[in-house]
This record gives sequence, C-alpha cells and structure tokens, in this order.
Amino acid sequence: MKVLIVGGGGREHALAWKIAQSPTLDKLYCAPGNPGMAQVADCINIEADNLESLCNFARKERIDLTVVGPEKPLVMGIVDRFQSNGLKIFGPSRKAAALEGSKVFSKNLMRKYGIPTAEFRSFSDLDHAQRHIVSLNRPLVVKVDGLAAGKGAFVCKTQGETLEAAESILKEKTFGEAGGRIVVEELLEGEEVSILAFTDGNTIVPLESAQDHKALLDGDKGPNTGGMGAYSPVPVVTDELYYSIEKHILVPTIHAMNKEGRPYRGVIYIGLMLTPTGPRVLEYNVRLGDPETQPLLMRFKGDLLPILLAVASGKLETVDFEWDPRAAVCVVMAAGGYPDKYEKGAVIKGLDSVSGSDDIAVFHAGTAGRQGEVVTNGGRVLGVTALGEVVREAQRKAYDAVAKINFKDAYYRKDIAAKAIRPIRTP
Repeated sequence: MKVLIVGGGGREHALAWKIAQSPTLDKLYCAPGNPGMAQVADCINIEADNLESLCNFARKERIDLTVVGPEKPLVMGIVDRFQSNGLKIFGPSRKAAALEGSKVFSKNLMRKYGIPTAEFRSFSDLDHAQRHIVSLNRPLVVKVDGLAAGKGAFVCKTQGETLEAAESILKEKTFGEAGGRIVVEELLEGEEVSILAFTDGNTIVPLESAQDHKALLDGDKGPNTGGMGAYSPVPVVTDELYYSIEKHILVPTIHAMNKEGRPYRGVIYIGLMLTPTGPRVLEYNVRLGDPETQPLLMRFKGDLLPILLAVASGKLETVDFEWDPRAAVCVVMAAGGYPDKYEKGAVIKGLDSVSGSDDIAVFHAGTAGRQGEVVTNGGRVLGVTALGEVVREAQRKAYDAVAKINFKDAYYRKDIAAKAIRPIRTP
C-alpha cells in the first residue's frame, strides 16, 4: 500500500513511526513532514492546509490511503475533497469536523442530546458577554469558538480575569475570525482525562485512557499550551468508569452526529473532567490528540494500518487489536518562551544518544533540518516517550532520555505523570 500522512508534528511522527512497521506498507509519504519522519518516509514540501496540492499529489502517486493528523485541514474539508476525487482518506467530513471546529456547535449538540457537560452560554457581542459574566461573579472558563491550536481556553478564577479574556477575544480580536464567538461556561473541578475511539459511524472501538498536561508549569500552573506531556493508562479510569463514559458520552455522541446528518468517521477525542457528580465533557477533538498519540501508539500492539483502512472503508467491525500492558510516558521538550514568543534554529544535540531502544522513542514535533543538523522549528520541539512496567518506571526512563538531549533554552515540565503515581481519587 501507498500511504500519505498529512502534517508535520509529534502526532504525525508517531503515526509515521507506527505505520512504517506495517508489513502491508509499500511506500510512505509525509506532507510536509519533519526530520524525524524523514527517517521512515519521503517528506513532500506541501503544507497541511494546501488541500488542492495534497489532492493532486495523492492522485498522481495513486495513494491508497491518506491519514490526516491536524485539525485544520479536516475542518477545511480535506476529506470531502479527497472522496470527491475517488481517494480513500482517514478522518471526518467537514460537517462532522464542526465538532471541533466550533465550540458553540459542540456545546449546543451536547445540550440537545443530554450529553453531560458544563453549563454555558455563547456570545458574539461583548456587552452581552460582560453583563452575563458580572451576573454570575464566580470562576468561569472562556473559550474561543473556532480553532486556536490548543490555546483558546482561559480558566479564569476571578471576575476581572474573565472580563479581560472576553474583551481580548471579542474586542481586540487576538484570535482573529476564530474568536468571533465565545463560550462562557462554569469551571469544573476534578481530574482531566482523554478518551479516544476509532469509529466508522456504526462500530465504535475505544482506545486506552490517557492524560494530557496542558498547563506550561509544574503543578498545572501557568498559561494553557498545546500540551506539555501525556501518559497512558490513567489509574483513576477504572473499567467501571470507562463503561460509564462509553454508555453516557461516547456512544450518544456518535449517535447524535448521525441524527444531525453529520455521520462521524475517523477518530474522536473526548476531553473529560472527572467531577464528583460524574464525567463531563470539556471538549471534542476530531483527530488524534497531541501529545496523547505518542504514548498511546507506543502501547498499541500490532498493525495500525489495517485499522485505519477499515475505518475509512466503513468496515471497522472486521478488525481487532490489543494493547501492551505496560505504561507509557511522553515528556515534551519545548522552546524557551513557549507558548508565547520563542526562537527557532537552535541546534538539537544528543538525539543519537537515545536511539536504538525499543522502549524509548523521540518524536519530532517542531524541528527542521539545516546543513546536516536538526534544529528547533516550533514551540513544542520533541516528545520524548518511554515504556515501563509501571508508570513510575516509564516516567524515569523518559526523564533519563530527556537529560541526554539539549538545545538552547530547552524547557520541560518535571512532573509529567505525577498524578498517576500519586493519583487524585475522584469521589
């Protein structure tokens, strides 16, 4: 089979790394890819949001399956374009991708179908939003309606912070068109987990649990980022709890999309808060999470390619797979200054010192090649991922590997997976 992966970040590198192991693979392309992906695939200089060029390339090379990593091309309608050209592609249609493309749409869907989530209201007018915020006078969360690269949610502990976030988005247009509307919702307390599942619109196959670390600083402090690390599995997600999540959230979501005439096919990501009154949805993503994909695929046993093909073909009920019982931990090494202003072009040293182990993988998230060297080219630079018999061992292996890699102003959290070692028990 010829396969094309769209994207060039850590999630896409993890996909390329796993798909490259498939005995059914003949040729792997990545667009645009990165130096890590170039080790297992041919990287094509086409950006992920250049739908026309991607489609033309897939037609010319007779690509058997295209796998879309990032959310932007999905929301733009890459799946519809490829399918209209007779090309097989993994991911939801443009109408289905609204589940991530619009927070207002997803919140209204949950309200309509009784899927548990935070109480909310949406606004496009700043005055109306301000009056609502003042009337509540309690901690709230303000979310940008459109795509914001994982940085469009503001957890506000004071009324002043909430008003400032609303004004920044609606008046100062800090997120451009994506911030034309906002969602103002109650602040939920508890522990966050990520639940992902493959689905062809009929069959649903849940993946193992994972937990992201969105805040920049240790102890979940500081600004929101795209994700500073992740691990799997999550001890607090028991079999009983997972069954409840499937029954009350996952299955109803897929059924709701079918009823709305937006059948969902691909992978669905549900960000949950485990509150004292039960799991409640924080957000939907319409693609594999980043960095959750890295530890999940480290634990995934067998051939991933037939599963992706079965989803795209509407035949998910025909495949099966299993998980490595060991734990996996991913620590993101970021550029100093991220998620705000940061420099690019710093030489990355030590990558060779952590290669050659089946239990450790370094996934490139924001890198580029320059005169034979690998340099930084993004905010999140590397996802250093390790397997261990238990979470503590995987954590130790990951941080041992991180210590061997360096680049100017490298930054990483020191407490990735700490909650799994000292779990917070949710009532």
